[in-house]
Amino acid sequence: MCMQPAPWPEPDPQIAAAITAMYGTKKTARPLAVLIRDQLGEWLRDEQFAAAFGDRGRPGWSPSRLALVTVLQRAEKLTDRLAADAVRVRLDWKYLLGLPLEDPGFDHTVLAEFRGKVADAGLELVALDALLARLAADGLVTAGGKQRTDSTHVVAAVAALNRLELAGESVRAALEALTAAHPDWVAQRICVADFARRYGTPMTSWRPPASQAKRDELAIAYARDGYALLEAVYDSSAPAWLRELPAVDVLRRVLVQNYTRAITGGREVIKRREKEPEGDGLPSGRDRIASPYDLDARWGVKREEFWLGYKLHVTETCDDPPPCTCRPDPATAAQPAAGDHARGCAQLVFPNLITGVATTDATVTDNQMTAVIDDDLAAKNLAPGGHYVDSGYLSAAVVVAEAARHGIALIGPLLADTSAQARAGNGYARENFTIDYDHQRVTCPQGRTSATWSPCTQRGKDAIVVCFSAADCGPCPARELCTTSSKKRRQLTILPRDLAEAQAAARTAEQAASFQADYARRAGVEGTMHQAASHGARRARYRGLPKTRLDHVYMACALNLLRLEAYWNGTPLDRRRTSHLARLELSLAA
Repeated sequence: MCMQPAPWPEPDPQIAAAITAMYGTKKTARPLAVLIRDQLGEWLRDEQFAAAFGDRGRPGWSPSRLALVTVLQRAEKLTDRLAADAVRVRLDWKYLLGLPLEDPGFDHTVLAEFRGKVADAGLELVALDALLARLAADGLVTAGGKQRTDSTHVVAAVAALNRLELAGESVRAALEALTAAHPDWVAQRICVADFARRYGTPMTSWRPPASQAKRDELAIAYARDGYALLEAVYDSSAPAWLRELPAVDVLRRVLVQNYTRAITGGREVIKRREKEPEGDGLPSGRDRIASPYDLDARWGVKREEFWLGYKLHVTETCDDPPPCTCRPDPATAAQPAAGDHARGCAQLVFPNLITGVATTDATVTDNQMTAVIDDDLAAKNLAPGGHYVDSGYLSAAVVVAEAARHGIALIGPLLADTSAQARAGNGYARENFTIDYDHQRVTCPQGRTSATWSPCTQRGKDAIVVCFSAADCGPCPARELCTTSSKKRRQLTILPRDLAEAQAAARTAEQAASFQADYARRAGVEGTMHQAASHGARRARYRGLPKTRLDHVYMACALNLLRLEAYWNGTPLDRRRTSHLARLELSLAA
């Protein structure tokens, strides 16, 4: 597929006449595809996708219009085949795309090819950025306002495997790839009947042995088969191109991450890796392959949720709604009660719009994404004045840094003290110590002063480690309330002065009623996450982080357009329902 940039054609006159006849009256709301064309015009251009497509060869479908089809597909939760059929038969889609009535559309596989090319070229954000730029021109999104962010888990489109199943499935995947690529070579190098008995079906299609000893034995057998297969592939007599098969490299990496192999006393010894200090150590969760079919999926945990896949961060506007337009003079007229607004009142229908989407592997914590999200918003000239987030995104260092870098005020409760004493609520927590930065010493609740004051860097962040002497802590009558260290002395890690002052000020502000009332604004993002989940955000449709990220970006475009549809039609998304009993009460009061 090559690209030859061209503007969108005007809607076919015959189709435009049919659309006018069907939706010409106010009683019949125009469909989303028609509204997009009429309200936004040509907001995507082929040139924006130039890096993903060549300019030589037979021209393919316009990438900007394929992007529109993908957005509508996500809005209506259609498969590729149904989306291609909609392009072929639906008048509203033909109106949006500028297609003549007799246009045959395209084969559904074009959509998969389009997604692959755009994801490989790193152009996932093109559609959302173009939409936000168009909405910014209309004043629907602006910089300096209020925005809120939340995250949710995303389950990968692969089976969740334990370590035993991962080893066996990696061998099976390599065998499948080698057999498909060079069946004659496979038949010469392995016992096909023996390997077919062990690897003919997926590891998840049968139950592993109940005995731990037999499971350990099976794990070593998988490793021996894997190493034997790799030795055959890397033998000088084997075709060199077999080593370039992705499944072969995955098998090699899985074996390195999960096993050790040594020659002891002339014989090969294979052992499973276990956590330190008992074992040889395992790679970090961020680096460890969890599935041979999706190399980007990782195991993640968030509160009670434990999943294999990714994490999705969504940021949306949450500004105060515009003044009520139900009264001739909103400045002087009394504001109507909830439920008494007229249809189409600006206060009810003004939309909250998604301004940022970030998809990461499941091991990335929320506070690692705060700066990334703010950088992305600033690059779009949409940096908020107030950014509402939960405590997972916050720390004193992050609050100070974002205010300095972008002038963004992060609003949310800081994480509480997580020391054992603070969690137990019984003992001397960090807040019970008096810190004197001028003289570089700390005084404990028993009046003893610290022995050492050591500035350092921990995990790339500045900190100060303070230690008390064993001579003071050892005989202290309150030692059990302070520390259980075998060294019989208390050690504290404290923040530098500027961060400590910022943390203290933030925690003081959190107690104010005005802060609680203002922070209630963040709760609305839960509704956005629910809407995203209803459109499949919590279950990946594709394998690999690039395609999953692209899918989430186009989902965000779809949700924005659905909200704009309600705005253009004067229909509030958050419909206020009044019960029959409440209506009776209102009528009696009147």
